[in-house]
This record gives sequence, C-alpha cells and structure tokens, in this order.
Amino acid sequence: MKEFAALFAALDSTTSTRKKTDALLTYFQRAQPADAAWALYFLAGGKPRQTVPTGLLRTAAREAAGIPEWLFDESYDVVGDLAETIAHVLPPASATVDLPLHVWIEDRLLALRGQAPEAVSAALKGYWNELDTPGRFLLTKLIGGSFRVGVARNLVLRALSEACGVDAKLLAQRVMGYTDKQHTPDAARYALLVDPTHVDTPTESGQPYPFFLAHPLQAPVESLGDRADWQVEWKWDGIRAQFIRRGAQSWLWSRGEDLLNGRFPELDAMHGRLPDTCVLDGEIVVWRDGRVQPFAALQKRIGRKTVTRKILAEQPVAFLAYDLLEIEGVDIRAWPQWQRRERLEQVVAGAGAGPLQVSPRVDAADWDALTTLRAESRARGVEGFMLKQREGRYGAGRTKDVGTWWKWKIDPYSVDAVLVYAQGGHGRRANLYTDLTFAVWDGLGESRRLVPFAKAYSGLTDDEMHQVDQRIRQTTIEKFGPVRSVTPTLVVELGFEGIQASPRHKSGIAVRFPRMLRLRWDKPVDEADTLQVLRDFIAESAALRQAD
Repeated sequence: MKEFAALFAALDSTTSTRKKTDALLTYFQRAQPADAAWALYFLAGGKPRQTVPTGLLRTAAREAAGIPEWLFDESYDVVGDLAETIAHVLPPASATVDLPLHVWIEDRLLALRGQAPEAVSAALKGYWNELDTPGRFLLTKLIGGSFRVGVARNLVLRALSEACGVDAKLLAQRVMGYTDKQHTPDAARYALLVDPTHVDTPTESGQPYPFFLAHPLQAPVESLGDRADWQVEWKWDGIRAQFIRRGAQSWLWSRGEDLLNGRFPELDAMHGRLPDTCVLDGEIVVWRDGRVQPFAALQKRIGRKTVTRKILAEQPVAFLAYDLLEIEGVDIRAWPQWQRRERLEQVVAGAGAGPLQVSPRVDAADWDALTTLRAESRARGVEGFMLKQREGRYGAGRTKDVGTWWKWKIDPYSVDAVLVYAQGGHGRRANLYTDLTFAVWDGLGESRRLVPFAKAYSGLTDDEMHQVDQRIRQTTIEKFGPVRSVTPTLVVELGFEGIQASPRHKSGIAVRFPRMLRLRWDKPVDEADTLQVLRDFIAESAALRQAD
C-alpha cells in the first residue's frame, strides 16, 4: 500500500512524461504480482465502486479527529477534496502497518460492503490509524470510489512494457477487458499479461481488440489530398462497441471496456446470424423509422438491467458495423481499410435482415460536395463525417503509424451563458474552482431571472482557469458545502454537441458534452443568451429532422 501511495503521489505531482514513466517503471519492477494486478487495474482506468457512503465517511472522520461538523465543513471548503480533507484533519497514526495493496483491497475495502454502519465506522477509524497521510488519502479515494490519476493509459502500458519486456502494442491488446467490473484482478492473470513467452490465443476467448481511435480534423479537409484515397462515413452519436462471436459464445464490449451482454437483447440475437468466428466494430444506436434517433433515446436503454417489451418497442437498437477485425479465426486488422470493408459487407449481407446493418459509405465526387453534405448532419442526427484512409490498417488507440482516421465534426451549438455556481476540481486542480454551473435568462422585465441549465469543467487553459477561480473567490455570495454561489458577473461562451427537452431538469433543457469555448470578458451579463435561444435550437433540430 505504501508503494502504491508513493506512486500515486509521484504521478500527481508532475506533468513530466519522463518522470511519470520512471515512477511507473520503478513500481512495476518492484511490485509483487498480486499488488501489480490491482495497481494496473486502477491505472488503466478501472473504477472501484464506492464501498462506504460519503456521509458515513465524513462522520467517521469527524469523530476520529474530534472536531465539530462546522470545522470539518470549513476545512473541506478550503481544501476542495474530501479525501485530502480527511487525510489532513485526522490525528497522527498510533501504529502504522505495511500491508500489501491486494490485502487492503480484497480483505479490507471490499469486505466493508453490506456491513452495519457502526461496524464500518469502527473499521474506518482503525484503518486510518494504521496509515500515514499519503496512505490515508489514497485509501479514502479508493473507498469513496473517486480514485483518479493524471496518467494516460498508453503511458502506463509503455512503462509496463519496459518493465516486463512485452511489446506495448501486444500489452494494449492483452489488457483489453482487464478493467471490466465483472472480473477481479489477480496475480495469475497479471502474470500471463506480462509473460513474454505466453502465446496469445484471443480467438479462444471473448477478449476484444484495442479500439482504433480517430483524430479531430483541424486543418482544411483539402489538405488530406485526393478525395479518392479516403473512405467516408457518417459519424454516429451512439455507443462504440465490438461484437464478438467465437464458437458457441458471443460478447458485446463497449469502448469503455464494459461487457454489455444482456443489456441489448436485440444485439445478443445476432449471434446465430454471424459466422462462427468474427469480430465487428461499430456503433450501438436507437434505430427507428429508418433512421438513427438522438442519443437521448439511447440513454433510456443505458443502465437498464431489465428491458421491458415497451422499451424494446419504443427504443429499438441497431448495431451499425463499420469495420471487421477478425473472420474465420484470422486477425485481419493488417488488411487495408477497403478490403476489410468489402469483407464486412459480405458478412452483414449473409446475416440477413435484423438489427445488424452496415454503416453506409458516403459517396461524393470531391471535398466540396462532401462539405455540402456535411451541412446536413444535424438533420440526419449525426455529428459529421468519419474519414478513413482506404489503404490504412486498423491501429490500436489514437495512432497514425498504420493509417489514420479523422473525425470531421460539425461546429457545436454555442450560447453565451452566465456563471452562477462553482465547485472545486480534482487532482492538480483540487484547489481551484473548476466545476462550474451556467445559466441563461428567462422571462421579461422585472420577472427576468437566470435559470441554470448546464455544468462544464473543460475547455479553458490553466491560466484562464486561474482567472475564473480568482473571479469566483471575489464574487462569492453564499457557500453550500463545497459549492459557492457567486454574483453573476462573468459570461462564458459554452459549446455543446446536442440538445433536447428534459423534464428532469429545472430549465427543461439538457445539453450533451458541454464545454467552455472562451471567456467573454467583453460581454455584459445582461446581454447573455436566453432560454428561448436553447428552445429554438431544439425546434430547429426537430424541423430539420422532419424535413429530411
């Protein structure tokens, strides 16, 4: 535990890629397999489920520290992070212990689930009394389910590759599915993953391939050269997934490495229609009346453990396949894009009618014609185009070494909104107010008021975030725990990918992927946009879809 806490602190304290790599390399060279298995799980993006409610954590920490609630709340408000607050207010440990990481996770943390609050509180106080400040901080992060570390997955795998002698690309393939919630990391699985002599047989399991990711196209599309060198498809707004059939079994994996079997019964039924061994890459979308539906429709399916007949009828899903990665037991990712596409079309045609469809190619003579078609994206319910090199192979992650995929998205919706609430960030931004709530105007005259409609935390530079943080501290009106209410003085241009009506929100509006585009220091608060502008976006989108 001490070694992993030291690694976490080292990764969190630097932005240097070399220093992070060195810290990771040192850890993996020294860690026992059972500990390294859990460390890799967390560093690769595994999200431990919260084992103790936040309220119980706070109460146990206050009692252990012997401080009143108001003092704990004031400390939390200043620090901005619950685990860090708890680590600092607790008294010094009376007797530290050095238990391995896997013992802490398997025998202690996971054992807290389902216990009576009194037993959990007593256990927490005992655990905290056995750890130093960095250990307490890490333990509380893991207990609260809020563990996040500022290191890219590819960097973790490069360091692990250097430590064990397995090629980083092969590691990327082996680690697919490693963070799935239905599997528990262990020493045996980790040992196989880092074994240079192990012969991989992915066709004998349900393990997916690493997803090939696209780069955002920033340059003029004409800079890509001859239009004929590129395969063009619509960019769907759904769930990226791989459907795997190997023998008598099939698996449906999301890009986030969640196993989705049972969530979409229509897609599970594709098993019997496909060749005995194949892997499809594509998008899960709600498909109704011959067209893709907004992502909001898919959200009604996500997370449902039980899918009723009504939901199946109202929100039927389809799998829009756009690549073939394996066929007849052969990994064909090294085939050129055009050849994989031809074989994919044959596979889907052989599957007959059903929820499996081929993502259609977009035929246009030149870039000008594609630019014109791209303007129809919102009417079609898509985000723009995907541009794929015809001769490119299927890579791993966001790479350009074997070919390139570009996402040529339409410009986002944007409005000028007013900052009204703020909350502290996480990690290196834990002491800054970076999680921000924005509002627009509603009503006329004296009844005019600001209505919150979106939260955003990304899009600005570090320097801009410091400027915003300073403004928040200067204009704070009230404090509600970690949240500050501010005097409306700052206008920010917000961008977002989608918008729909939502009775669950006070504004009646829900937006998708909001982010801050720029600070509008030049714009008075009174001139910020209105709720009607957002309603007009919804009406415009509906009109475009009906016209199409």
